Amino acid sequence: MNENPVALAPEALLLLGAVSILLVGSFVPRRSQWVTRALTALTLLAALAASITAAGDPGEVVYDGIWAVDGVTTAARLIVLPATLLTLGLAIPQVQGDKRETEFSVLLMLGALGALALAGASDLMVLAVAYLLASLPLYALAGFARDPSGTEAALKLYLLGAFLGIAMLLGVTLLYGVAGATTYAELAERLPDAPRAPVALGVVCLLAGLMFKVGGVPGHFWVPDVAQGARTPAAAFTTTVPKVGGLVAAYRVLDAVPTAVVDWPLLVAILAGLTMTLGNLAAFFQDSPRRLLGWSTVSQAGYLLMAVAVAGRADLAMPSLLLYLAAYSVTNLGAFAVVACLERRQTLADYRGLARNRPALAGALAICLLGLVGTPPTAVFVGKVVVFGAAWDGGFAWLVVLAAVNTVASLFYYLRWLASAFGTDAASTGTAARAPDEDRAGTWWAEFAAVTAGASVIALGVFGGPVLELATTPLLR
Repeated sequence: MNENPVALAPEALLLLGAVSILLVGSFVPRRSQWVTRALTALTLLAALAASITAAGDPGEVVYDGIWAVDGVTTAARLIVLPATLLTLGLAIPQVQGDKRETEFSVLLMLGALGALALAGASDLMVLAVAYLLASLPLYALAGFARDPSGTEAALKLYLLGAFLGIAMLLGVTLLYGVAGATTYAELAERLPDAPRAPVALGVVCLLAGLMFKVGGVPGHFWVPDVAQGARTPAAAFTTTVPKVGGLVAAYRVLDAVPTAVVDWPLLVAILAGLTMTLGNLAAFFQDSPRRLLGWSTVSQAGYLLMAVAVAGRADLAMPSLLLYLAAYSVTNLGAFAVVACLERRQTLADYRGLARNRPALAGALAICLLGLVGTPPTAVFVGKVVVFGAAWDGGFAWLVVLAAVNTVASLFYYLRWLASAFGTDAASTGTAARAPDEDRAGTWWAEFAAVTAGASVIALGVFGGPVLELATTPLLR
């Protein structure tokens, strides 16, 4: 069975850390919950160190072929773990002193573990379990504030997740029924001889569940509600980290399905086009920064799905997906970090005067928003160029043209936000008038996270070439 617990050291550290920190938090006084936050950071750093150490190891499929520990899994770890650390930093102003601070940290770790399980799964049963592990903590995170908006967001997230989760389990059942196996390697061998109709239905149902994790059509409805209704750190994590696991999982499982049986590349390409177009159109006239970011994450899911559509058909498909995921994660979290520093500003107009009062935050916001567009030399620019190239090589020139049009169109709503932030005519009423009196000391950690993310966006864009070479790795199953 190739039982190798050391190969799953980062995941084991997250699991053991979550359980241990939950127990420690039960005995630590409420006024000293920062201890569990520090332990969470140390656990994440230890898991990151274990991931870096294992980066040079040859890939292997462990535990009887159900978990792939290859370069793709390592890349997912190197994206998810820093993203979780960044979320922990931007969450400090809102969760420090909260009587449930320990629970928040534990939920972050379990959500990250679920994303890593999705990325490493090489078996349909493990994929189903990973889906649940990557979903249940997010339900609790969305409603963590226990206020009406957070409760509504959590309920919408739960209902859609449960419905599409059932669809995903139906897909797993159908594929197992026609193939008689659940590992991806065996599916690739047996599905060519299976009846087309049940295979096609199984793939569609399976993809429906993964679209929920990705935030793509038709499982996108929860994204803007969670982005606006949940606490900012929970919204940032929920709209970012699960995408990593969901997209890598979609790539792995679809790559095992022969296109001669099901033309899934065309289906994914259509979903990608619908997702990016709907996300952009819905974001056009949003007045809430958080809801705007929510619809922005939907459109970004469309661009990311382009790489999945050409899985196995273009050499740069997986490297471009990993690079874009890394770029998107740090850029999106950076934008949410700015929002976390400025909770009083509920509309785009409230950001007027930001450049004068908080120049560091305004600079980080400009980098991250222009980065989400794909402006050089940001990381998303490099990711988009490579993804577009992979989609073109894979035979989806029409999708590349549609994506380019959507990219240009997205400038409108990002520039609306920046126009307010760098505007010189400060509003005389409302929250903008109180902006200079905001508690800067209380948001120091979130501001540090925003500036760090902004710098990382530029650094990852400048060094995108070497990063792309590192991401070029064979996919095991």
